[in-house]
Amino acid sequence: MDDKISDSIIKRVIDEPYAKKMGIEPVELDAGYSKVKMIFNADMENMFGMAHGGAIFSLLDEAFEMAANSHGTVAVALSMNITYIKPTSTGDVLYAEAREVSRSGRIGTYEINVKNEGDNIIAICQALAYRKRDKLPFLD
Repeated sequence: MDDKISDSIIKRVIDEPYAKKMGIEPVELDAGYSKVKMIFNADMENMFGMAHGGAIFSLLDEAFEMAANSHGTVAVALSMNITYIKPTSTGDVLYAEAREVSRSGRIGTYEINVKNEGDNIIAICQALAYRKRDKLPFLD
């Protein structure tokens, strides 16, 4: 993977206001692959005191965004199908890993898993990205 692309995407995620708000941090990035982490905290709980699905989705989506755009051209989400497997607890460190399953000129397919530090699966996701032909605007 081109270091310029990798460094630029990682910097954008670090500076992204939403990622900052959610405490999402990049861990690893390669062509068609990314790993991000987030510490689940009490203000991410739903009314039952469990992880809000939106918090888990945010972590999955960030990993998806990084992996799908890792080829240096703009890719946007078409669909994401998430299955929540296991609840998580306040203070848990969660990791989302996105892997490219296939990529054509216009469509990319990704598998994204969220696990805790104990390697327990919290959620799984299959996602489709629409691959535009535009170069990432922040590479200039």
